[in-house]
Amino acid sequence: MTNIKKLLGAKISQIRKEKGISQMKFAEILGISTNALSLIETGNGFLTAETLEKVLENLNVEPDELFSFGGTKSNEELHQNILKNLEIIKTDRTKLTVINTIIKTLM
Repeated sequence: MTNIKKLLGAKISQIRKEKGISQMKFAEILGISTNALSLIETGNGFLTAETLEKVLENLNVEPDELFSFGGTKSNEELHQNILKNLEIIKTDRTKLTVINTIIKTLM
């Protein structure tokens, strides 16, 4: 049986880390304790609807992205996801350079 708390917690943790936000800072942004966020991210606790809304807003993700735990995405979905992520990092020269190198390697 799927454990939604563990899957959702892991996804929140993954996205938070990808965006370079510490657990302590993110807990502060959400208005919860670091311990509460740790429990959520490990699947040992669950977030309220209010906290879920703050997570979506502050990680800048749509609900379907947060609750997507795998599966096959269409080419269009993959393309849109790449564009969305590029928009987020468009001012980070280091990350853009790495992505450019990866793309050149694939071509």
